Amino acid sequence: MEQRAFLLKAQFKEELQLVHTSQDLEALRVKFLGKKGLLQELVGFLKTATPEERPRLGQLINALKNDLTALCDEAFHTLSRVERLKQLDGEAIDVTLPGKRPFQGRKHPVRLLFDEVLDILVSMGFSIQEGPDVDSDYYNFEGLNYPKDHPAREMQDTFYISPEMLLRSHTSNVQLRVMETHAPPIRIVAPGTVYRNETISARSHVFFHQVEMLYVDKGVSFVDLFSTIDSFLKRLFGDSVKTRFRPSFFPFVEPGLEVDIGCTACASAGCSLCKYSGWLEILGAGMVHPEVLRNAGIDPEVYSGYAWGLGVERLALLRYGVKDIRFFTENDMRLLSQF
Repeated sequence: MEQRAFLLKAQFKEELQLVHTSQDLEALRVKFLGKKGLLQELVGFLKTATPEERPRLGQLINALKNDLTALCDEAFHTLSRVERLKQLDGEAIDVTLPGKRPFQGRKHPVRLLFDEVLDILVSMGFSIQEGPDVDSDYYNFEGLNYPKDHPAREMQDTFYISPEMLLRSHTSNVQLRVMETHAPPIRIVAPGTVYRNETISARSHVFFHQVEMLYVDKGVSFVDLFSTIDSFLKRLFGDSVKTRFRPSFFPFVEPGLEVDIGCTACASAGCSLCKYSGWLEILGAGMVHPEVLRNAGIDPEVYSGYAWGLGVERLALLRYGVKDIRFFTENDMRLLSQF
């Protein structure tokens, strides 16, 4: 048994001298140390050995296995180092080639336009005020003069968390909160995310970003509202922008109006985005309803004001010529990488 173990180790060392690649070394390891390798043949001698001899023979086999494994590991590290050096010698590096530019992060196109809108309004004298996304029915509807039976208060239009709490459907909740805590003059812009239970289409989504403006002071008139909107749109879209004002109804303003802009996606020729009308509604506006001023503790006999709001995604469709609002939430790098 001892003689056979000695010869087996000598044979392993002899064949190890002929190994030149890691693949050859693995084949040699399997030949001697595998489940059906030559070392396993020595284990068969344990069956015929006496009980007194078995512990000594077992220790001999384990020692031989450890020696062969150590020789394999040492040879493997040596071969790996040699093979890596050969690989490096064969690789040519052209130091004159330009390096790879790392990917540079960038703002989302909606965020880009959001910031531009806020920059324009702040330069016009508005201060930024923010409020909660989850708010009470009072600040979202009741305090803004929405009747109890108004369709917007139904579950098919608004995301209710409880009978009294909901996801805000506009940032007008900020306006009411500011009027309650600040005395006129008030000149604010309220940006944020809003949520509406609508059918997702090319023109609308269940959540989007909105910016609302509020100006309350003595002697504020309809002329001030028109001039502010006109100045804002020209700074955003250029002096050649086409606009259209239409009378409309909103519970929190009286009188109210809607503002359309010539569809830039089709140059007002008519497309699916503007429903082939050549116009796209971008904001609603009006003079603050006297009842809303009273709810906020402001005397409508002394003060008046205007309010108007717009959807940022709707503006982005016009500004960038994108024809589907859903593209802004799909995270398609083919679109996002253009900005």
